[in-house]
Amino acid sequence: MRIAVGLSGGVDSAVAALLLKRAGHDVVGVTMKLWTPGRYAGGDYDACFGPGEVHDIEAARDLAGRLGIGYEVFDCSAEYERTVLEYFKSERVAGRTPNPCVVCNRTMKFGLLPRMASERLGFERFATGHYARTGEFNGRHALLRASHAAKDQSYFLWGLSQDQLSRVEFPLGALTKREVREIAREAGLPMADKADSQDFYSGDTDELVGLPPKEGDVVDMSGKVLARHSGHWHFTVGQRKGLGFATGEPMYVCAIDACRNRVVVGRREEAVSTAFDVVPESVNWVSAAPTDRPFECRVKVRSAGEPAGPVTFDGRRVTAPAGVFGVAPGQSAVFYSVGSDELLCGGTIA
Repeated sequence: MRIAVGLSGGVDSAVAALLLKRAGHDVVGVTMKLWTPGRYAGGDYDACFGPGEVHDIEAARDLAGRLGIGYEVFDCSAEYERTVLEYFKSERVAGRTPNPCVVCNRTMKFGLLPRMASERLGFERFATGHYARTGEFNGRHALLRASHAAKDQSYFLWGLSQDQLSRVEFPLGALTKREVREIAREAGLPMADKADSQDFYSGDTDELVGLPPKEGDVVDMSGKVLARHSGHWHFTVGQRKGLGFATGEPMYVCAIDACRNRVVVGRREEAVSTAFDVVPESVNWVSAAPTDRPFECRVKVRSAGEPAGPVTFDGRRVTAPAGVFGVAPGQSAVFYSVGSDELLCGGTIA
């Protein structure tokens, strides 16, 4: 089978390509070029978007040579600017918490890239180094958590359509990170010990927002002013560190009022929600068929940690009797089965 592998220059995608090659597939590597020199300053640590991209492409090209597979780079920078960076900026300015990796996966990595690559290369399946698994349940293409829960990346993939899932391969879904690095070392791959990307952008995200400082108030839940800040877009709901003041007890961002340029903080228990809404139009039904009937499930509102629950979801309203910490408007709410690893659906928090 001819399979295109999205190569990032890192160890995960490298091992994905290696395993597919060993399995006898006709493998070709493809990479998105996203960075435009001079447009942004960026930084010097590993990230999906930054000036270090040139070195990542060199690493991917070298890997393709080592494996004896074809390799092509596709310039996706203009669409990335329109689709991902503009989305990121508008959400931060509006006081919401964006999830650029979800948007990038749906529209770019599993959207534009394979479309562009298929026109030039032709292939049957598209693979990446994500830690997730696929399957089929009740006539639907299903997405499942990785076998190694600590590295599971299914949270970032909830936006994939049934068509996208029908053509995707995740060769690392049953492996641990340690096992992946060991496979790379045994094969003599130079990226075996390369550090993981830390974020989607290698620089200061304030640069992407592009707004000058604007002073506003940090207030407690009663409205009492505790401190001043230089722009609400510097904060996200659930944040504890970097608030710029001390009260003698841990304080967390509970809400962001963009209209008043105000940041509301409180104790941890005040940042817990027992009910919240998801934008109905944003919901993507993955392993579960669409429904407006309430069903029991588990939910994640951030990528780290285990799903919380059980909760109840009806396609709009989430009811969480035990509470969920740090529910941030704009972030992803991703719903999982109570009794299995199936990712049922996901949506954007209202």
